[in-house]
Amino acid sequence: MPRRLSTGIDVLDRKLDGGVPKGSIVALSAPPASQAELLLYEFASARSTLYLSTDRDEAAVAEAFDRAPGLTGSPDVRRVPSDAPLDHSQRLFRRLSEGSNLVIDAVDLLERQEESRYRNFLNDLRNHLDNTGSVAVLHCLDGRNVSDTRDVTEHVADVVFDLHTEYSGDTVETRLAVPKFRGGRALPETIKLELAESVRIDTSRDIA
Repeated sequence: MPRRLSTGIDVLDRKLDGGVPKGSIVALSAPPASQAELLLYEFASARSTLYLSTDRDEAAVAEAFDRAPGLTGSPDVRRVPSDAPLDHSQRLFRRLSEGSNLVIDAVDLLERQEESRYRNFLNDLRNHLDNTGSVAVLHCLDGRNVSDTRDVTEHVADVVFDLHTEYSGDTVETRLAVPKFRGGRALPETIKLELAESVRIDTSRDIA
């Protein structure tokens, strides 16, 4: 039985020796104006997914999945209200089935709750992921107003995906770093991504 779960992106899976270890919490850090949601859609296409949205309603998320080209899966989308978001999210993730995905988009609302309660939430989430052999991806917005508990999220996370967008002249370049990878090895170099209608990894060599 495989001990890793696919990210939904074949080339990335190969670089990660098969994907993400079961039971992992993945922190996906990305600017709000990036196309990071495409990574979440690819992830959701790999297996059964519970998609918790903290800033969009179910209809808006479902419409975004319908508009996305390619295989994006059919996640179970649930809205997390701003009232007691930790309690709501906890009740929902306890429904995770064996070998499935949890996506929290974005995790910032949960990070802004009382720190001790947020830590307890993450510990409870990890226990449930271990018991079900599942993986959770926490979408962390890396913008102008980052939560004070972002360090807690990235410290507890087993894997950190860090997405950077750079502008040079008339080109936009997106790179993915994997600086943290418990149960495996962090990648020694960044991966150049093409985020347009879907996620592709640019395998051409950079020209200095």
